[in-house]
Amino acid sequence: MPRRPAPGPLSATVALREDGRPYVRNYQQIPHGLTLGANYSGKSMHQRCLIKALAPQSVALVGIDCKRGVEQGPFAPRLSALATTPDQAEGLLDALVAEMEDRFDLLCLHQGIGPGTALEDITSDIWGLPKHLRPMPIVVLIDEIAELFLIASKNDMARRDHMVTQLVRLAQLARAIGIYLEVCGQRFGSELGKGATALRAQLTGRVVHRCNDKQTAEMGLADVNELAVAAATSIAPERAGTAIVGDSSGNWTRIRTPKTSLGEVAAVCREFAHLTPDIPALAPFRPATGIPASAPAATPAIASGTP
Repeated sequence: MPRRPAPGPLSATVALREDGRPYVRNYQQIPHGLTLGANYSGKSMHQRCLIKALAPQSVALVGIDCKRGVEQGPFAPRLSALATTPDQAEGLLDALVAEMEDRFDLLCLHQGIGPGTALEDITSDIWGLPKHLRPMPIVVLIDEIAELFLIASKNDMARRDHMVTQLVRLAQLARAIGIYLEVCGQRFGSELGKGATALRAQLTGRVVHRCNDKQTAEMGLADVNELAVAAATSIAPERAGTAIVGDSSGNWTRIRTPKTSLGEVAAVCREFAHLTPDIPALAPFRPATGIPASAPAATPAIASGTP
């Protein structure tokens, strides 16, 4: 991997392309992304490298990890908000939508439309605002999207529909005011239910690792290029970290994410914890970074032949 950071704000070098050049995730060019892959395919490693590259930058990181935070909990010092259950995720998505609406009000107030305003000073997104007025950009990292769609009973249906509606609203509108979605999952398709296809259509950046079924690769890449689907379904199990990346232009390439330990990324998050912005709307979801005194003693690990 190159030693130099990616050029420009909100750009993160997370992998290498097959031609040897770095693969840079640029949120100003491709605001929302979808990353798919089976267990041990490298999907979580891709997210770790993304967080590691974003941690030193002026950006708010927000996590939604409904596996009780086992993936994103170690990054808590650098997270402005973290939801670890579907109930918390619902509240956090509501807070993000409220923040989005407040930012649109700010943009309308200061976008510079007036009879004497120079044409180049008129803006339709936050990047055209003066720096002292510009809100902090937010990257929302969703670890397993299916957990937000699944319901255990009819009583959960209203909550699920509400969360999906809020997600679709963010995906459709939030780019202009600096809120970006990074959605991950093992499986993503219409069988998840109402709103899944509408959300997928807004996630322009696609990264597909080895999948358990061809349909998942098609959901991620069929609208990019059919050859990309064939390349994704041919990734060997022993090639963890290899993925096919594509976008709406129809271009695609192979990438491979470097192996990065959870502890390595957690250390970077602790190092740059002082850069974590305080966003009032997200304050109720700010994760605790210390271990509670009443925490149970650690259970000895069981020896296993798999990591």
